[in-house]
Amino acid sequence: MNTVFFDLSSRVKLRVTGTDRERFLNGQLSNDVRKATEERAIESCILSAKGKLNGSLFVAAEGESYILDADPELRESIQSRLDRYIIADDARLTDETARWSIFHVWGTAVPALPKKFKVRSAIRFAEPGYDVWADVTEREELLCQLSQQSTFYDADRAELLRIERGIPRWGRELTDEIIPIEANLERTIDYEKGCYIGQEVISRMKMSGQTNKRLCGLVSLDDSPIAPGMRLFLGGEGAKEVGWVTSAAWSERLGRQIALGFIKRGFNQVATQLNAVAPENPAGGRRVKIVDLPFN
Repeated sequence: MNTVFFDLSSRVKLRVTGTDRERFLNGQLSNDVRKATEERAIESCILSAKGKLNGSLFVAAEGESYILDADPELRESIQSRLDRYIIADDARLTDETARWSIFHVWGTAVPALPKKFKVRSAIRFAEPGYDVWADVTEREELLCQLSQQSTFYDADRAELLRIERGIPRWGRELTDEIIPIEANLERTIDYEKGCYIGQEVISRMKMSGQTNKRLCGLVSLDDSPIAPGMRLFLGGEGAKEVGWVTSAAWSERLGRQIALGFIKRGFNQVATQLNAVAPENPAGGRRVKIVDLPFN
């Protein structure tokens, strides 16, 4: 795999300090923050009491604090959600979004950079990679150095890679109506750690082994365009609606029109063929097939 890198600087960045920071975060996050270190960021979710998503983020340790980063759409909601549960804990949140630039290098080789840049491992595109943090005043220097070692992927190419790898994104696949397991986010859950908000729902789902719906990969059978918002139906006239499309793109690498979507239990087996229909054009359906993720 060629080494490429992405600009993640628009993500919201929150620092959590205080003597109870670890206990507080472990009561809020689905993953165990004790796994997060100075050298390794871990992925986690913040849930409602009903087990549905309030947000998804990455967390790393940094000195006497933890640093969180999340989708920019969550800047207001994620801080207020966390602040709401700081009651007796000695924990404080500080918004440091404007202070830091983040780049992600996708590849197994550690980028060769001066020590003033903070490098830590993070799995963001279903493969090993490295986050590089820099003060915004040193952003251009870091960008120049990374460009000499790796190929830069702009936002459009990063989005295509995200879809090809089957990675859910806030505002597309991830909303406050989704439970993490439905979006294939088992990697963000530690089933052995102590209690956290939403844990009971997640534990029951783990024990039952069932979800109401599941994030799946889709390919167009005739390469007709697929679009987010299309509804998915099984059968012909009077067909049953079984899901919806959340993200879609033309993959030049695969030579196919691909998409991500949620499909209800009982209808989401690989190789199942469905009809994707735009709400504004119910007569113009597209034939699609369910495939494994990531796309190959």
